[in-house]
Amino acid sequence: MSGKSVAIIYTGGTFGMRPSEKGYAPARDLDALIRERLPELSAESMPAYELIEYDDPLESSNATPHHWYHLAEQIAGAADRFDGFVVIHGTDTLAYTASALSFLLGGSRKPVILTGSQIPLCEVRNDAAGNLIGAVQAIATGKIKEVGVCFGRHVLRGNRTTKVNATELDAFASPNFPPLAEIGTELRFNGTNGLPSDSGIFGELPPPYHACNSAVLRIFPGIPERFIDAIVDTGAVGIVLRCYGVGTGPTADPQFLAALERASTAGVIIVAVSQCPEGSVSLRRYAAGSALADAGVLSGFDMTTEAAFTKLHALFALGLDRSAVAALMQQDLRGELTTS
Repeated sequence: MSGKSVAIIYTGGTFGMRPSEKGYAPARDLDALIRERLPELSAESMPAYELIEYDDPLESSNATPHHWYHLAEQIAGAADRFDGFVVIHGTDTLAYTASALSFLLGGSRKPVILTGSQIPLCEVRNDAAGNLIGAVQAIATGKIKEVGVCFGRHVLRGNRTTKVNATELDAFASPNFPPLAEIGTELRFNGTNGLPSDSGIFGELPPPYHACNSAVLRIFPGIPERFIDAIVDTGAVGIVLRCYGVGTGPTADPQFLAALERASTAGVIIVAVSQCPEGSVSLRRYAAGSALADAGVLSGFDMTTEAAFTKLHALFALGLDRSAVAALMQQDLRGELTTS
């Protein structure tokens, strides 16, 4: 063995699913399947591993913020026993969990790499084997010091990752940030992807979970202002507003602008991200964006929707007041955004 030890946490997802009468379904006893299909995981050159399986494998479309916090606590509690962690996760919400862990484990330097598959390991032709081996090997190099996603041909920064394809094997991309590593005949690491200096915002242990009512709203032509009011009426503390382009919206609609201003005045943090997969929000570039900013909308720069949503959760979990959360949402804490 390589001398390193890795915990492989199987939360569920397509990776370990098996066929059923209703299609692929979560299944238990992944350990036996790995030993049957992946004997190379126990090769002399590989780190020692311990597989930790959830009693009830989770279909990731059923994941909630509570699952992020439970997983973060599990990893933090075992950090002294392992050199790194691989989390096997369903692909549908993998980018949310990866983004959340980057903040909740923000005080840790232990590598955590999420992976999964589009085809279950039980199938003759699958992507599960390569993804898992790539994740374990990436940790074994000692060059990853953050939360990442290993999928297909890349290791990506977790809070820069989004799912871009429902059926292809390269299902994830990092549109606004280069890969941490490329997987080819060898692992080729990009040496310019350092994290920002530790802000001290997040500690060694994740904050305790508490419900944080936030929402994601995509702007569309003719969007009624009552959608904003309805979200506020639920008691929401934050809205990730998916705007057009560099941060524009229907600013010729005074009712819509008034609804945004009412929400902001009520204390709701509204963060603008772009509907475009690439590029950054710049609210003051166009008058239509300036009107949003004047109504209280904050720039999310080039954050993914997943990063903005999970960052709101993590910051409110720290017990910070609205003004502190608003300021930190526009700062690069864990490599999740670029302000320039």
